[in-house]
Amino acid sequence: MLVVYLIIEVITALALILLVLLHSGKGGGLSDMFGGSVGAAAQGSTVVEKNLDRITVAVALIFFFTTVTLDLRLQ
Repeated sequence: MLVVYLIIEVITALALILLVLLHSGKGGGLSDMFGGSVGAAAQGSTVVEKNLDRITVAVALIFFFTTVTLDLRLQ
């Protein structure tokens, strides 16, 4: 069971890094590289940003709970 938690931890950590980099900040993020700046004025970009935020929060929560679970199991 410990191996399963470690695999989930590594996958969510890498996914979280990717998702945070996809967010556009003040100067734009990696999402600009994939065409995010082309449609930034369009209405659809707000839906994409909201979905990206939701996915990032969900992955962060999974990462948090697996980290806490691993900590409690290893004590």
